[in-house]
Amino acid sequence: MLQYSLRRILGMIPMLILISFVVFSLAKMMPGDPFGGEINPSNTDPKYIEEMRDKLGYNDPIYVQYWNWVKGVAQGDLGKSTTHKLPTLDIILERMPNTIFLALTSLLITYVFAFILGMYAGRKPYTLADNFIAGYNYFALAVPSFIAGIVGIYLFSFQLGWFPFSGSVEVGLKEGSWEFIQSRIHHVILPALILGLMSTAQYTQFLRNDIIENSRKDFVRTARAKGTKESKIYNVHILRNSMIPLITFLGFDLVTIISGSIITETIFTYPGIGKLFVDSVATRDYSVMMSLTMLFSILTLVGNLVADLLYGVADPRIRLD
Repeated sequence: MLQYSLRRILGMIPMLILISFVVFSLAKMMPGDPFGGEINPSNTDPKYIEEMRDKLGYNDPIYVQYWNWVKGVAQGDLGKSTTHKLPTLDIILERMPNTIFLALTSLLITYVFAFILGMYAGRKPYTLADNFIAGYNYFALAVPSFIAGIVGIYLFSFQLGWFPFSGSVEVGLKEGSWEFIQSRIHHVILPALILGLMSTAQYTQFLRNDIIENSRKDFVRTARAKGTKESKIYNVHILRNSMIPLITFLGFDLVTIISGSIITETIFTYPGIGKLFVDSVATRDYSVMMSLTMLFSILTLVGNLVADLLYGVADPRIRLD
C-alpha cells in the first residue's frame, strides 16, 4: 500500500502542473482586471491603474507572469489580495475555520440521516415507508440547492424567526465565550441542514440498493442457515459490504470539508471559503481565485487517493499493490 501511495503521489505532479497552467490561463482570459473601473468604480484614475498593473506585473508577457506565480506558490507565497490588501494565505486561513465547521456539521447530518434512511429502506424494500423515502430522494436530487436555501431562509428565518439568515456569529460577542459558541452553532444550523439534507439523497439511495443486492447473496443465505440473528446479518455482514460504495463519496468529501458549498455560503452570506471564491471571481482578485482553485484541485486528487486506500480498509479482499 505504501508503494501504491508513493506512485499515486508522484503521478499527481504532472497533473498539478497541467492544472496550474489551465487555472492560470482561464483566469487571465477573463475580461478586465482588479483595477478596471468596470470592476471597481473607485479605480478611475488611468495613471493609478497603469502604475498598479506595472507594479504587479500584469503588463509582463504571459509566460513571465505564469512562471512568477508558480515560483511564488512553490515557495509558499500565494500573493497579495488586490481586494482585501492582505496576503492571500492569511485571508484563506481566516475563512477556513468557518467552512470546516459548516462542512463537518453538514457531513454529520448527511451520514446520520443516510444510514438511518438507507438501512431502513434496504431492510424493508417496496413498502410504503420505502416509497416515501424514495420520493424524498428524488425530490432532494431534483431541487437545486440555491432554491432550497432561499426557501429555508424564507420559512425559518423570515417567517418563523428560528435561525439567522446571514453571517457566522453575532456581532459584539467575546470570542471563546459560551455566548460566542452558542451563536456560532445557531448560525451554522440552517445552512448545514440545507446542505446536509439535500446531500443525503444520493447516499441513501446507494446504501439502500446495495443492502437489497447483498441480502440476496450466498453469504447471507449461509448466515441465515446457521441461525444467525437477522439484526446481526444486516448490521454486520450486509452493512460491511454495502459501505464500500459510500467510501467513494467519503474520499471526495475531503474537498467538501475545505471548499464548503459555494452556493450555500453565498446565499447565506456565510463568510467561508466558498463565498470568498465567488467574491474573488467577481472582483478579479487573481491571487485568491487561483489559489483557491488550485487548493480545490489538490484536494480532489488527494480525495481520490484516500478513497482508493479506504477500499482496502473496508474490504480486506481488495489489495493495492
